[in-house]
Amino acid sequence: MKDMDNKNEFDSQEEDLNLENMADEQSDNSGGNDETANMADDLENKFTELNDSYLRLHAEFDNYRKRTMKEKADLLKSGGEKVILGVLPIIDDFERALPLIPEDAREGVELIYSKFKTFLTQNGVTEIDPVGETFDTERHEAVTTIPAQNEEQKDKVVDSIQKGYMLNDKVIRFPKVIVAK
Repeated sequence: MKDMDNKNEFDSQEEDLNLENMADEQSDNSGGNDETANMADDLENKFTELNDSYLRLHAEFDNYRKRTMKEKADLLKSGGEKVILGVLPIIDDFERALPLIPEDAREGVELIYSKFKTFLTQNGVTEIDPVGETFDTERHEAVTTIPAQNEEQKDKVVDSIQKGYMLNDKVIRFPKVIVAK
């Protein structure tokens, strides 16, 4: 009988140890669940951070691409501005010389002058004719003012001393004007 009692006691102790081990394992597993949850949260935060970083980088690159395309288009549009600014004084000289040239030579000079004008027009250059317009500092350069003869002429351009030119809607040389005040 003693053997049976010892065996029962041994079984009881073994059961207690198994219960303790199971409790320890469950507590370890519940700690593991917390660890797994923390790990999942960390991974989710890292994913969100990386995704946000990616989206910002993508948007920044897209803005860069658009900006460089616009700069290239502007460069192509006004790339010849220096050359055209160099040609404008020659046009002014032609306009001053044409009335003084004798009739027999005038035809050839007028032909050259008209070719220059055609070249400018083909390249997007237009004259600014300011006479009669309201004076605008964005489009005109006032050389002097004269008293207005009537109220209607006040702040209007009365005369142009030098022609102005625009290249593709950009003023490349402001007309020099006389303004009535």
